[in-house]
Amino acid sequence: MLSRIAESMFWIGRYVERAEDTARILDVQTQLLLEDATLDVDETCRGLLSIMGIEEAPEGVDLAYVLDALAYDLDSPESVAAAIAAARESARRARETLSVPLWEVINTTYRDIAGGTFRHRRPPAVFSWVRERAALINGTADATMTRDEGWHFLMLGRCVERADMTSRLVATAALGAGTSDAGDQWTTTLRACGAYEAFLRTYRGQETERAAAEFLLLDRLFPRSVVFSLNRAEQCLVELEASGQRAGFQNEAQRLLGRTRAELEYRSLSDVLADLPHEMERLQRTCASATEAVTRRFFAGAEAREWSGVGAS
Repeated sequence: MLSRIAESMFWIGRYVERAEDTARILDVQTQLLLEDATLDVDETCRGLLSIMGIEEAPEGVDLAYVLDALAYDLDSPESVAAAIAAARESARRARETLSVPLWEVINTTYRDIAGGTFRHRRPPAVFSWVRERAALINGTADATMTRDEGWHFLMLGRCVERADMTSRLVATAALGAGTSDAGDQWTTTLRACGAYEAFLRTYRGQETERAAAEFLLLDRLFPRSVVFSLNRAEQCLVELEASGQRAGFQNEAQRLLGRTRAELEYRSLSDVLADLPHEMERLQRTCASATEAVTRRFFAGAEAREWSGVGAS
């Protein structure tokens, strides 16, 4: 496969996942801010912006500023609108590889952004719309693409981004650890990941902060857990290499992702939870390094695109 096409497929997967999960994070945080009058709005908003890669913000940051920076502003690279626009641009470059239904659903989603309809949607409806459009894009890809190299690059991008973004959701929940509403924050985070019902079935209704973190980080069967996403990303890299390597790893990205997955699975959960924000930052840096390794290995002459904050190249 041409490196140009491979790169475009990889970034379609990443950008669509980024748009969806940014909407999920915003949904969690806006609910908390609206429901809990005791929260310091400026501090909470700055913490959210920092987690999403925006370190510099003006004085008196409020929810309106956060929504503009992370949802509506096309000029903000961390925003949902910018992610959807970037996914459409990547799809345009790989137009000859995409199925017609997949191109149409990506392009139709972007037209809401370009036409200004998206900006007029307000929370929480705007977050539901983003999740629905992302599900439609992913479902169309699943139903219409052959499982060839293009598919594996798309899935690789999706899984790397999902691991990164789940870590950010976990980090937002960890910010409230030790407060009176910490349990509610973890419940909200589970709902944002679409994980709440699966979590209750797995743990038989026993809701604890430790169990919620364990489920989102380590569950091998839930598709949004960090371990599941890293494992699927490794499988994609194995399929893309197909080199029959008998010892070691020729692919640096596979080594990085595999090592991080093994560390999460085999370390004591108490050790991971002891400094959860730091552990999530390490995971985000691993995802950034793996992206750089994939770029060097498969995308000739390209430069890795990444978050402008934590884990940036």
